[in-house]
Amino acid sequence: MKKEDLKIVFFGTPEFAVASLDALVRGGYNVAAVVTMPDKAAGRGQHMVYSAVKKYALDNALPILQPVKLKEETFVEKLRAINADLFIVIAFRMLPEVVWSMPSMGTFNLHGSLLPRYRGAAPLNRAVMNGDSITGVTTFMLKKEIDTGDILCQESIEIGPNENVGSVHDRLMRIGARLTSETVDKLIAGTLTPVPQDMLVKDIEPTPAPKIFKEDCKIDWTKSAQEIHNHVRGLSPYPAAWTSLKLGNEDVVTTVKVLETGRNSIHANLRPGELTLIDKKAFAGCGDGETIELLKVQPAGKRPMNAADYLRGLRIGDNTIIPRFE
Repeated sequence: MKKEDLKIVFFGTPEFAVASLDALVRGGYNVAAVVTMPDKAAGRGQHMVYSAVKKYALDNALPILQPVKLKEETFVEKLRAINADLFIVIAFRMLPEVVWSMPSMGTFNLHGSLLPRYRGAAPLNRAVMNGDSITGVTTFMLKKEIDTGDILCQESIEIGPNENVGSVHDRLMRIGARLTSETVDKLIAGTLTPVPQDMLVKDIEPTPAPKIFKEDCKIDWTKSAQEIHNHVRGLSPYPAAWTSLKLGNEDVVTTVKVLETGRNSIHANLRPGELTLIDKKAFAGCGDGETIELLKVQPAGKRPMNAADYLRGLRIGDNTIIPRFE
């Protein structure tokens, strides 16, 4: 079978999925339809917002399906009528069996980790937050249990010690696009030997990567400087680590996002969360007795800014210890 004869339905929503869809379209593959989330109202004017995948599909005249429920009969019938050979899923909702079992060649997913590590909704964030030095992308066949299907292709990358999840996301997005096309080519050629994840778990312990909520982003200043550094970069630029700060002697507490930190420790004898300015640089105390440099913050309702400038704006002078982050 030639790639232009293989009928594909692509499932995806965010920018991460667009790169792979673009690779398929530019590569001459037959994308018969695109399935993405329904439009939603956003912003003050409650204007309808399209997903990144829908925008791409519209720009490239690809048929679009936007089901509210993936089991609804009209949607399932429309899928069947396409008579696709292969489904590809990237950054989408969990598919019901009636959908993923439909095509003759099955359904494969591109996942942002080296499975079986980091099964779940936030593999990129969790890898960086945990201080991993290596991550990657995996294509695997879908089955009932989430992120447990047989592995088709994998590629790994190193994570820099100061790299944030935004940078990791962008690199894996590009690699994942190439791996998606490569996986399709090998499926067509019949040269893939799927590897059951059960064969790998003896050497690689499966790791959960649950969805990240607001409370997961709060900085715990009693942790070590390295743990806090990893926490910040694993959530930057989005959804962003955050902390609370009391302003002056009043009971006024504001929220501050911490977008960038550095492992430039000094001897300042700070308790966890205490802040100081030294040589025009901002530092916070950590639970292991070390300090961490604050490089970029975003006060509530304001744009990202240099952390030292923010503290000076609070009229904090050099070598002055101020109340703790909470």
